[in-house]
Amino acid sequence: MLTMTDKAADKVRFYAGEMPEAKGKELRIFVQGGGCSGFQYGFTFDEAQEGDTVVESAGLKVLVDPASAPYLEGATVDFVDDDRGAGFVVDNPNAAPSCSCGSGSCGCE
Repeated sequence: MLTMTDKAADKVRFYAGEMPEAKGKELRIFVQGGGCSGFQYGFTFDEAQEGDTVVESAGLKVLVDPASAPYLEGATVDFVDDDRGAGFVVDNPNAAPSCSCGSGSCGCE
């Protein structure tokens, strides 16, 4: 379903160790509408819920809710730290490169 790079998994483990509220929880990745690709991604530590898909990748268990699962099929999650900043990046073959934000702030209008 989805793949975590080793770099992303290492960063998740780091955050899990630093955040007391993450103790005993797994990483949840979810999709919300919006953004220039049509998707915005959320990351949180959570407990498994009924209906979740549990993906094991790079030594992590990742929770995905039923509504987000089809949109994350084939996606790769990486952690990038470069001159533009640091953060998780989702390479998603399901996200069409288009402007759906409607505000023009995407630089596409």
